[in-house]
Amino acid sequence: MSDFIHTHLEHLERQLRALAGEFTRVQTVRFSAAPCWSPAINVYRCGDRFIVCLDLAGVERQHVSLQAEPDRLRISGRRSPPEPRLDPPQPVQVLAMEIDYGPFEREVRLPEAIDPDRASAEQRDGWLWIQLPLEARA
Repeated sequence: MSDFIHTHLEHLERQLRALAGEFTRVQTVRFSAAPCWSPAINVYRCGDRFIVCLDLAGVERQHVSLQAEPDRLRISGRRSPPEPRLDPPQPVQVLAMEIDYGPFEREVRLPEAIDPDRASAEQRDGWLWIQLPLEARA
């Protein structure tokens, strides 16, 4: 095979890999301009569904809002600041403060359509697990 053809085939292969990556990539974005933090997130494609896991330690269930749409998932809420409970109350000196608190949000744009009516979520051990079944194909 000539060097020209070999080089051209390698170029085409790189372009096809980049294109395939675009079709399977999950994008996460902020969906408002309000200052907030973003919890860590993992997204998995498992057979007939996407599974999303968020690190939401310290967030109470009633402070989380989920909105599933055919092409995306929006998660928002609020985490209270982690502060020591002292009895009786007394002044506290902060030596380190790395845990984010306040309002949070994440948006996950999905590479395939889901069925929002069959989405479900479960909170356990500080993780929020969200099941997003793929849209049924005719």
